[in-house]
Amino acid sequence: QGVVISVGNLTVGGTGKTPMVQWIAGRLLDEGKRVGILTRGYKGVGSISDEVALLQSRLGRRAHFGVGPDRFQRGRMLERHGIEWFVLDDGFQHLRLARDADVLLLDSTNPFGLGWLLPSGPLREPRSALARADIIVITRTDHAPALETVVRHHSSAPIFYAQTTLDGVFAHPQSAALASADWKGKKYVAFCGIGNPAAFSNDLRRWGFDVVGEASFPDHHRYTQQEVNDLARRASASGADALLCTEKDTFNLAALQPPALPLHFCRISLVPALPELFRQTLFLTIARNRERGRP
Repeated sequence: QGVVISVGNLTVGGTGKTPMVQWIAGRLLDEGKRVGILTRGYKGVGSISDEVALLQSRLGRRAHFGVGPDRFQRGRMLERHGIEWFVLDDGFQHLRLARDADVLLLDSTNPFGLGWLLPSGPLREPRSALARADIIVITRTDHAPALETVVRHHSSAPIFYAQTTLDGVFAHPQSAALASADWKGKKYVAFCGIGNPAAFSNDLRRWGFDVVGEASFPDHHRYTQQEVNDLARRASASGADALLCTEKDTFNLAALQPPALPLHFCRISLVPALPELFRQTLFLTIARNRERGRP
């Protein structure tokens, strides 16, 4: 039976699951392992989701994908084709599929959705569910002692931190990398359709972008030509030099005519603060759970 690593969270969207799936899968692939990514694939860009399109773009043909609501069956199909390692995207609540390690992400800016469970708030499960996690990753900070205290009331799992890092700025639709001189000092109107738009806004400030206007749309939003044209007009009126979005957004813009202003996007990664220790902890967790025969 293949090894299954689940990456999930307690809230709906926006903790950094997709880049964490990318990082874990990338490390496994770099070690020569045959890796499959199992994902539900919300809302399509054509026949696949923007998140799947992003993962395929970043990982290339090295990774195999099982996309669909029945991730158990998708995993069985990939296993028959020789896949031995699986990364289960958004799998913390997908209890039907046995896993060898549960990696749980907590967004430091809003870890528990103010305590409101669905449908009143974004929290999928109460805090007590932290007890099921094998490894907890606190994202978008490198220090959160108050949050660690809350976590320790429910879990003794090792805690890691992970920050988003800017890999580069690119021009859309050519996906051409820009030199820092080509984007630093430019004025931008930023927009996104992601689970946590405030996190993108905070990242842009941290990375030194000059943002003169912002707009947000629902997660996985499929943009219309009218919306893009309106953003370009708004940016021109604000004195902006260009529009700026996330890499994920570009997959929901692909079928549209480019706007009147240049459109740039940020390529990011989410990297554990202690990557080698994280890897060692993950592999020790897998070995321990397999030895104990955990389902």
